[in-house]
Amino acid sequence: MSDVKIFWDPQGFELDSLGKNKYLRATDGDTPYISVSIRMLSIDTPEVHYPGNYKPSKQDSNLKELADWIRQGKTSISDELGQYLIPKLKSGKAGTLQEEQGEKATKEFEKLLDEKLTKPNGKKRSVFVRAADEHFDQYGRLLAYMSPSYTSNELSTMTLEDRSTFNLLMVKSGWAATFAIYPSIPKYDNLILLQKVAKDAYENNLGAWSDSKALTGYEFRMCVRLYEITSKLLSGKSAKKDSWVTRYCVDMTTREIFPPQDYHKVKPYNRIFVWPKDVSNAVGRMNLLPPDSI
Repeated sequence: MSDVKIFWDPQGFELDSLGKNKYLRATDGDTPYISVSIRMLSIDTPEVHYPGNYKPSKQDSNLKELADWIRQGKTSISDELGQYLIPKLKSGKAGTLQEEQGEKATKEFEKLLDEKLTKPNGKKRSVFVRAADEHFDQYGRLLAYMSPSYTSNELSTMTLEDRSTFNLLMVKSGWAATFAIYPSIPKYDNLILLQKVAKDAYENNLGAWSDSKALTGYEFRMCVRLYEITSKLLSGKSAKKDSWVTRYCVDMTTREIFPPQDYHKVKPYNRIFVWPKDVSNAVGRMNLLPPDSI
């Protein structure tokens, strides 16, 4: 019989998993360093690989076929969302455009890293990382905001925009769309700034917004899932026909909450997404309203 007299079981919850990571070094017997992949919060860039390690360009013919299926009424998509997406899918180059923009977004991020992490004397800065309340995503990536690490003296002379996170800078460049998901949304002042730079990038056709046929990263992934589900259903296989789009969408300027297939009715820079399980909580905490109730 054990001599331990304390019983502790935090409701059977499992600890968050970091998945597989590269071991880097150890500084003593209980302090190892490992590599950790970060998923930058509140933004979404075009994909370089999706699904899995496949190149988006491999989806060109599939997405063109999806446009035909939408026209023919063979999908579970609404008429309005279908008409919004068809011009972006029918060219037969939607995946290629996604991939090209994903590569440009990567280059922009690398440029920002080099610029912002280099001190005036040429030495390199560290990075400052602030994690979300929900620390990890389903792939074991740390959900976080990342910025250059400034000294207290530097911060005392800087505005909120001066000390921008890399998340915000990518949106400002136009190479990332805002992708805030409740409850991990920025604080009020930061949310105002995020919306401001996102609106400016969109209205001035910066980065990915320069091509009206471009899909945001989340739209591209959504369309790939819609193609896969529709393909299964048309071949007589079972699939959850509506599982390709599940997040509700809030307009942060009106407090209206829209069903998943109506997200396109909200300007890209005003969108906050909410998972179905969080809708009732979000409605109460953010005082949300049904569409067209104002």
